[in-house]
Amino acid sequence: MRTEPARSNRMRSESGPRRRDREATRARILGAAVIEFARFGLSEARGERIARRARSSERMLYYYFGSKEELFRAALESVYASLREAERSLRLDEEDSLAALERFCRFVWRYYVEHPEFISLLNTENLYKARHLRRSAQLGELVSPVVGLLGGLIERGAQAGVFRPGVDPAQLYLAIASQGYFYLSNRHTLSAVLARDLSAPESLEAHWRESAEMIRRYVAVT
Repeated sequence: MRTEPARSNRMRSESGPRRRDREATRARILGAAVIEFARFGLSEARGERIARRARSSERMLYYYFGSKEELFRAALESVYASLREAERSLRLDEEDSLAALERFCRFVWRYYVEHPEFISLLNTENLYKARHLRRSAQLGELVSPVVGLLGGLIERGAQAGVFRPGVDPAQLYLAIASQGYFYLSNRHTLSAVLARDLSAPESLEAHWRESAEMIRRYVAVT
């Protein structure tokens, strides 16, 4: 089997409709793979279902991605990249620091709700102890840009006397992400043991409101 770099070089050398067709096919396969892995995990995902959804052939899956594990890695990179691009679109310098921080929090939490495939793929990858992510050439770019974005917000808030000095942006990101991720990834078991529907819009809003207050108390000057 030819290596991925060889395929990439060949694709770069092509031009016009043929190259666009190849890129479109690859994108359809990747999109179908995200759906398949989100529903079935890595072990139960099937290439024939991915190919059928992508309107392609199973042979083409391995032509573009080499193996099911490499396709899963590409799917992980894809969902991380989508979140990263959405986060980059945020403007956090147009209002006061506390309001900007809450807006960022609610954006992240709402993104998790609207993109359940992100949580599903991360749950699967955690079963493999991040084996596929660790092999990603994009690993350094998956989260670090948003940590830098938060770092700038923290600095502005500290200079304004609103945030306490010394807040670690990586720790802050972990705190924000965990408030949304844990709630959603465990909402079925938590709904059962707490005897309440945590998927209900009013439950989500109550959680986000309380979580935003916790984050505010974590960073604010006391």
